[in-house]
Amino acid sequence: MTEENKRTRRANGESAIYFGKDGRWHARVPMGYKDDGTPYRRHLTRPSRKELVDEVRKLEKQRDEGSARQPGKPWTVAKWLQHWVENIAKPVISENTYDGYEVAVRVHLVPGIGKHRLDRLEPEHLESLYRRMQSAGSKAGTAHQAHRTARTALGEAVRRGHAAKNAAALAKPPRMEEDETEVEPYSVDEVQSLLLEVNKRRNSARWMLALALGLRQGETLGLRWSDVDLANEYLKLRRNRLRPKYEHGCGEAAPCGRKAGYCPARVQVRRETKNTKSRAGRRAVPLPGPLVVMLRSHREAQARERATAGNLWIESEYVFTKPLGGPLSPNTDYHDWKRLLEDAGVRNGRLHDARHTAGTVLMLLGVPDRVIDQIMGWEPGGAARMRARYLHVTDPMLKEAARKIERAIWGASENLAVDKDQNNEV
Repeated sequence: MTEENKRTRRANGESAIYFGKDGRWHARVPMGYKDDGTPYRRHLTRPSRKELVDEVRKLEKQRDEGSARQPGKPWTVAKWLQHWVENIAKPVISENTYDGYEVAVRVHLVPGIGKHRLDRLEPEHLESLYRRMQSAGSKAGTAHQAHRTARTALGEAVRRGHAAKNAAALAKPPRMEEDETEVEPYSVDEVQSLLLEVNKRRNSARWMLALALGLRQGETLGLRWSDVDLANEYLKLRRNRLRPKYEHGCGEAAPCGRKAGYCPARVQVRRETKNTKSRAGRRAVPLPGPLVVMLRSHREAQARERATAGNLWIESEYVFTKPLGGPLSPNTDYHDWKRLLEDAGVRNGRLHDARHTAGTVLMLLGVPDRVIDQIMGWEPGGAARMRARYLHVTDPMLKEAARKIERAIWGASENLAVDKDQNNEV
C-alpha cells in the first residue's frame, strides 16, 4: 500500500479518507448527532481518490450550511406532509387554518406528489400538479391554496435539514383570473333594499353589522352581550365564532350510517370560539344610532324568546342565537344570507362581500384611513394593502370626480349659462 493509501488519524470533526480492501476509496464524514446523542457519520465510496475528495467537500459544505439530509430513512413527500400538518402545524395554528392545510394535503398534495422523495422534489412536479388540478376542474384559487400549503410545509422541511431546497418556493402557481379576485361591492341602493328586507327578519341587526361596519362572520357570531355597550354606543370585538366540527357518538356497535355532522348522537370536538389573534382584530367599533336602536330592540326580542322557550332555552350569552338559544351555526348563517339576497331582489354575492361594501362606504363618506383601519380591524403594517383590496372605486365616485374636473376646468356656472342660451335659441 502506498503512503497515500494509508488510513491516517484525523482530529475530531474531520472526515476520514482511506483506501479499502475492495480496491475503492472510502470516506467517513461526520454529520452531527442522531436523536439519541450518538455521532452520525455518512459513508461515501468512489473508484478514485479525486472523485471521493470532491464528494466529501460537497457533503461537508452541505453539512456546514445546514442543508444536508439528516440520518434515517429519507422522507417521502406524503409522509412529511402528513407529519407536518398533524404534529408540527396543528398545535400552533388556528382551527380554520388547520382545516385549510389538512384539505390541501389530503385531497391534492398527497395524491398528486406524495410518492416523490422529499429531498428529490422539483418545482416541475408541483407545476404539473397545478395543471392537472385545473384540468380536473379545480379553480386557480384552489391550486393556490395547495401551493401555499406546500410552500409552508416544505419551508419547514428545509429548516430542519430534511431537504436542501423548497421546491414550492421555486414553482410558479397558476395565474389568478381577474373574475376570481375582483369583487363588486353593493351599492347604497342595494344596501337600502337589503335594509328594508332585514327589518322583517329575526336577528336583523346581525346583517346591518356586516353591511354598515364590515364585521366578519366569525366576529359577529362570536359577539356576546358583555361585548356590547349600548349606553356609550360601541362594541368590543375580542373573539371569533368557529365552525363546529363533530365526531360520531353512536359507537361502532350500532353505527348510524350518516356523516358525523348528522349523527343523532354527534359530539362536538371543536371549541365554539377563539380569541382574536391580532391586536388590530381586538378593537372597539362605534355604533351608528340606528344600529343602537336595532340592538336594543333585538335584546328585547331575545328576552321574549327566552321567556317563551322556558326550560328549553339554551343559555349562551351570545347576541345572536338560534330560536331556542345557543350560538348560531356559520353554515346556517350563510344560507340565511343567501335567502336575504333573494328576498330583497339583490344580486347574488358572498357574505364577505358585505365587508367590501362597508369599507367602500366608509371611504365614500371621507372617513380618515386611520379610522377605517380601526373599524375594519387591519394591522398598521398591512393596512395599505388591505385598503387596496377592500376599498373599491365605484361609479358614483368616478362621476363625482368628473364633476369636480368639469368645475375646475370648464367652470360649472359658464356651462349652465351656455346650455340655457342654446335651449332658448331652440
